[in-house]
Amino acid sequence: MIKSKKKFLLILLTIVFISCKDQKEAPTNDITIELSELTISNIHKAYQEGSFTSKQLVQAYVERIENFDGTINAITVTNPKAIAIAEALDKEYNETGLLRPLHGIPIIVKDNINTAGLPTTAGSLALKDYIPKEDAFIIKKLVDAGAIVIAKSNMAEWAFSPMHTESSTAGTTRNPYNTDFVPAGSSGGTAASIASNFGTIGLGTDTGNSIRGPSSHNSLVGFRTYSGPNKQKCHCSSIFEK
Repeated sequence: MIKSKKKFLLILLTIVFISCKDQKEAPTNDITIELSELTISNIHKAYQEGSFTSKQLVQAYVERIENFDGTINAITVTNPKAIAIAEALDKEYNETGLLRPLHGIPIIVKDNINTAGLPTTAGSLALKDYIPKEDAFIIKKLVDAGAIVIAKSNMAEWAFSPMHTESSTAGTTRNPYNTDFVPAGSSGGTAASIASNFGTIGLGTDTGNSIRGPSSHNSLVGFRTYSGPNKQKCHCSSIFEK
């Protein structure tokens, strides 16, 4: 009888130990990530300290888009592969201990920049069914650096208006600080997304005012590039960040 009790106790302790071990090692998604004002360096520090993973960050952003974009109307499509990409980057970091320059950083991309497998409509019904088979050069470079395309953003149709962001594919984007106002154009969808904390950084384009206007309307920093020896204006891809 005593031996039987000892055996039962040993089995019970073994089950408890295994259960506790599994609980400790299983990643938890029940964490709260403060998305406002997150920076690339903040995120990489969190990855290094184990505060949260890239997968958890992407899930938090996707949830925020689902909860708040109905009013802002900044996002045209979320990337269904974003979480799987984040998982792969988490695995890479666990195996190598190295972070790429933009490792696990969710980025919002304006809808006139080709992204393989995701619609690129330029805000026009003429391209509503166009899904490119390969990424634009700038997307390839960002992905190589570890960035995750989490969503595409609304834009002024054909990037035509610098004043507001309205397309025939997705409608009008509102300013997240006051939805009675506009986020400027034509990269207003990207700017409104970053101001709404739907992603860490955003990609837009600028010919006449399309980075500078949305930056000022949404309290962001916008980097507009130039090309050529005389810094002539060009239709350039540029980054938004807080």
